[in-house]
Amino acid sequence: MTQKPPHPATAPLVTELRAGRMGRREFLSRVTTLGLGATAAYALGGLPWPAQAQSAIAQGGTLRIQQSVKPLKDPRSYDWSELANQTRGFLEYLVEYRGDGTFTGMLLKAWEINADATGYLLHLRPGVRWNNGDPFTATDVARNIARWCDTRALGNSMASRFAALINPETGQVRDGAITVVDDLTVALSLSRPDIALIANMSDYPAAIVHESYEGGDPFSHGIGTGPFRPVSMTVGESCILERHPDHDWWGTEVFGGPWLDRVEFIDLGTNPSAWLAAADDGAIDLLYESVGAFIDAMDAIGWIATRAETAATLVIRGSQNAALVGSNPYRNAAVRRALALAVDNAICLELGYSGRGTLAANHHVSPIHPAYADIGPAAYDPAQARAEIETAGLLGFKHELVTVDDEWQRNTGDAVAAQLRDAGLRVDRRIVPGATFWANWRDYPFSGTQWNHRPLDVQVLSLAYRTGAVWNETGFSNDAFDALLDEANRLSDPETRRSVMAQLETILRDEGVIIQPYWRALYNHHNGRLVNAEKHPANEIHLYKIGFRA
Repeated sequence: MTQKPPHPATAPLVTELRAGRMGRREFLSRVTTLGLGATAAYALGGLPWPAQAQSAIAQGGTLRIQQSVKPLKDPRSYDWSELANQTRGFLEYLVEYRGDGTFTGMLLKAWEINADATGYLLHLRPGVRWNNGDPFTATDVARNIARWCDTRALGNSMASRFAALINPETGQVRDGAITVVDDLTVALSLSRPDIALIANMSDYPAAIVHESYEGGDPFSHGIGTGPFRPVSMTVGESCILERHPDHDWWGTEVFGGPWLDRVEFIDLGTNPSAWLAAADDGAIDLLYESVGAFIDAMDAIGWIATRAETAATLVIRGSQNAALVGSNPYRNAAVRRALALAVDNAICLELGYSGRGTLAANHHVSPIHPAYADIGPAAYDPAQARAEIETAGLLGFKHELVTVDDEWQRNTGDAVAAQLRDAGLRVDRRIVPGATFWANWRDYPFSGTQWNHRPLDVQVLSLAYRTGAVWNETGFSNDAFDALLDEANRLSDPETRRSVMAQLETILRDEGVIIQPYWRALYNHHNGRLVNAEKHPANEIHLYKIGFRA
């Protein structure tokens, strides 16, 4: 059979890579979203194939992972990576985003995209079955995509990612947007170009559910295509899965594995001292994430560290929608800009994250994003900040900055609050337990929120700052910004998109929407007995890959 030629948009990506204007990971992300396989992507870019783990993997064993265990809900409304990790063993994805930046088909074997990214052809893997014996078909894929397009479903962030398939009048999937071509093929017809569709299929709320699932806790439902099955879950304590004894997993022939017999997610709270103690006592095998000073402490007890460079971050924001007694100062762009002017991002990086990252510039587009535009550093002028607040008549207003009670977010919040006070503003700090914060993260008037790495610049901007997006915690709404974001989603060539991205970044910063001090390098540690347990840039734990050294 003749090999289908690469998508025409790959040529300018190769040019960007060779000119040094695009990094290796960004190149691999972009060309694989366009349908090129990982092997071909490395070859096209002239990149060396990554070294593979040489250690043999033993069959069996129980993997104990330190991770917060959160209450589950409809996967399309997942708003934390931990939720997906708790169900990833049995609820699988159409596409998987890997640590090297490539997108690899999981339940999809391949995909094709037309030249202007308005038509997608999805090819399913043959022979996949649900763990109740039902065949997995194109009808399952079509039904899940239609579920994602339901704008009326509470907390459904997938709707903002699939807006090009939605009828804005009904808030449901548009007639003709999804066509089941045959049992293994689905065609998508978009109302406007969207270069991020495949990347969005890999994001953690995009877990594929069975036709019998009607919402609620998927753990109690239990039907999936993955190699594990749910056993028990107690929020705040543990989540346990085991290898399904009666399910012939499709992925064994494709990827190998699964290796483990049982997986236990163990919730040890938000204090890393408890994680360190459990590691030192041999009560766990793997940390979900290592943070702050405890990275060195974990090194000191002989655990193995892995690091991922990411576009993960923390944003400090005032909510323009918050209901406050009296007027809401965060609706005033001059006030928002003044808050940002009072904060030196370098101080936040050093005090909040021990310098283990890179400076950001208050616009939530990372230098590792393909179309990043360097519009210069964020301004720092505390005297001007005070003058702006005084002009607004708000020197007497007391801001309450809320963060979750974990080390790096608490420390970053403290650094921001101290600098605001140094500029003459009144600031209280409120540090709340994880369960309280996670239940209310979108509702606090002034708070800090961590945001995951996402491969494409347009993804995070659409999720966080588009008017009406479910995860738009700032309440920002700007017609010019939305129109530019639509334009950016049309442009697969990052060099062409860069000029639009510069305008988007400038709007966010000029409007003072966020204080975004740094980009995080992410770490984890394991006890040295594990294979394929490296930290994933988007906090994903792919259980089918991990095993103990033979």
